[in-house]
Amino acid sequence: MIKNKVRQIWSGGKPVLHGWLSIGNPFTAEIMAAQGYDAITVDWQHGALDYSALLPMFQAMRASGVVIGARVPWLDPAAIMKALDAGAMQIICPMINTAEQAAEFVSYLRYPPDGQRSFGPTRAAFAQGADIHAEANAEIIGWAMVETREAMANLDAIAATPGLDGIYVGPADLTFSLHDGKFPPGFDRQEPEMIAALQTIAQTCHRHGIKAALHCGTAEYAARAIGWGYSMTTVSGDSRLLAGAAAASVKAFRDAVAQPAASQAGGKGGY
Repeated sequence: MIKNKVRQIWSGGKPVLHGWLSIGNPFTAEIMAAQGYDAITVDWQHGALDYSALLPMFQAMRASGVVIGARVPWLDPAAIMKALDAGAMQIICPMINTAEQAAEFVSYLRYPPDGQRSFGPTRAAFAQGADIHAEANAEIIGWAMVETREAMANLDAIAATPGLDGIYVGPADLTFSLHDGKFPPGFDRQEPEMIAALQTIAQTCHRHGIKAALHCGTAEYAARAIGWGYSMTTVSGDSRLLAGAAAASVKAFRDAVAQPAASQAGGKGGY
């Protein structure tokens, strides 16, 4: 079975740069995968896509060598196992609020005797190797998302779950939940209360020997999170990057067209 490069990067003591896909299009996935990310996740929860889009997106990214993952819609064994059988090397599971849910999640990732994953790697056997049954338990990475007040209250117990690789922080939902809507949802939190919560999560993960990952809006904030102890940071995503680049191009054009007009208007004035 192919080795998970994310684990290899961590073994070298370096952080992982993570990309995000919410546009259900293989060409978009192929373009993003060619930009140098270490790993990329297809958002099957909130993304504009379903399984019929997820599979060709995985196929489009294969040539790049990027580590491919999926955020599943929920703690659902069918979705988790189907994403793995399609070739995912890491799974992010939303709304893990208790240690029991975390243990259930881990069990769906692993073949017996470590878990209860059903054997049927329809595509994964071709994409990852015929010996997948022997190696998958050691290579697949499972992230439990901490994004509620309840999850924060159970943080130590979740982080202590045997077989869990890491905690992935969803800052928008976490902010919403911890502060009862006082702060608007979003990435790159600046509130002292939220920074303290994010640092607590990273510290707790380190204490239990697992990894911490954070979804960020900018490279600058992602680098800051690495300083807090996060081992993987997501920097924006395909839809936001597309919107930002398009908006910047439109603004640059409007500004360039307006400058000569303003200069000419100024030249005709005076006495």
